[in-house]
Amino acid sequence: MIQNNLPIVAFFKNLLDPFIIWGMLILTTWIYDEDFTSYYLVLVVLTYFISSYIYERILVIRNWRRDQLLIYIRDMLLGWFLIVAILTFLGFATKFEQQFSDEVLLTWFVVTPFILIASHITVRSIVTYLHTEGKSRSAVVIGANENSYRFIKHITGLPLLLINYRGYFDDRSSTRIPKTDDAHSTDSEIPQNTNTDDFGTRLGELDDLIPYLQHHNIEMVFISLPMSSQPRIQKLMDQLPDTTSSIYFLPDIYIFDLMQAHFDYIGDIPVVAMNESPFTGINGVVKSVSDFLLALLIVILISPILIFIALAVKFTSPGPIIFKQRRYGLNGEEIVVYKFRSMTVTEDGANIQQAKQNDQRLTRIGGFLRRTSLDELPQFFNVLQGRMSIVGPRPHAVAHNELYRKLIKGYMLRHKAKPGITGWAQVNGWRGETETLEKMKARIEHDLYYLKHWSIWLDFWIILKTVWIVLRKDNAY
Repeated sequence: MIQNNLPIVAFFKNLLDPFIIWGMLILTTWIYDEDFTSYYLVLVVLTYFISSYIYERILVIRNWRRDQLLIYIRDMLLGWFLIVAILTFLGFATKFEQQFSDEVLLTWFVVTPFILIASHITVRSIVTYLHTEGKSRSAVVIGANENSYRFIKHITGLPLLLINYRGYFDDRSSTRIPKTDDAHSTDSEIPQNTNTDDFGTRLGELDDLIPYLQHHNIEMVFISLPMSSQPRIQKLMDQLPDTTSSIYFLPDIYIFDLMQAHFDYIGDIPVVAMNESPFTGINGVVKSVSDFLLALLIVILISPILIFIALAVKFTSPGPIIFKQRRYGLNGEEIVVYKFRSMTVTEDGANIQQAKQNDQRLTRIGGFLRRTSLDELPQFFNVLQGRMSIVGPRPHAVAHNELYRKLIKGYMLRHKAKPGITGWAQVNGWRGETETLEKMKARIEHDLYYLKHWSIWLDFWIILKTVWIVLRKDNAY
């Protein structure tokens, strides 16, 4: 949580950006000889809150810190375009735009993002200079392990954090410090010298810590000891108040393969979310609203196609038009999923055989429906009911769930989201039959990747890629 409290990040979010947004609007009204009325003040406040949300979601500050300048500029401009689009929509919807000068707004909209970018680059140059001149907070790490290694690589690879890493303390000798795997980290290398290893300079054992802190006036101490080392941690916490160092604890929960792990509060009690759904809070609202509106639009547009397919199913084979099957939905609760019937059987029992290529159970139009995914269209009604999402892990039959949850680690975590009509696994080649355990594991890995990295932009990309794959008629039967 140190990252969120960095002075430079707080400076951008709370001071520099609002000042530029407000200042540019005042300057523009002055240039065009317009009065800066209370309506302009309301506009500034709206812009501040909207821009804070938009830029945080598209990770602009992260790209700025990671030295990805071109990506940062692209995202700044994209974010500002979205902000302008939202403000324009609100203005026309509320007739609020009549209170402003068109020339003022147009100039402000065009010039402001470039001033924001220029100011960020200027501050970045100043911070880089300060780092070069040694104007950074000194820091040491206690404990040499994978958790501390990732942290050390992170802070040494980002000069903009203004943290001067001095080295680490560990009771083991340098020869007993575990070797690390650079594949786990993407940040730049730790500076090396004759007294260093993968973790940087070894400053001594834990007994040497307090004298070192007192002698060198170290400002930050990061404790990275396993949770099982509670007695050692308690001893350190008893000794460290005798220094002026700020103390931070690096919990080792992140060595596990967690999903959406983050710190949170239940009332006033701090807790750590280990495996959490990405669709909580505002993310859940965005996901639900976008699903409902898009599904409603699609159902209206494809209603003639739905009627035609229903008639074709009815007159080409005996049986119901809609095939209903029990699946697991959000949080593992059973739901009923709709599909156009494409087979002569309607299996929903303890033993269900997946569809195969040239499956003899397919109806006359069943193969075509499955290849083109037209059999899935009724699931948009599941989306309107709130049982499914347009994008998410594909729902499996209950019988398959009960089988694979015993064979694949983390299988049930895919139910931390509503099942989807399409998903990350499907657009990456894991669509259709999964006749081997390895193929099912690969599908689950992609499902969990989606949950760990979800964003509304990823959803849009999956939808576009799904359309392309369906047009190619790939890997479904």
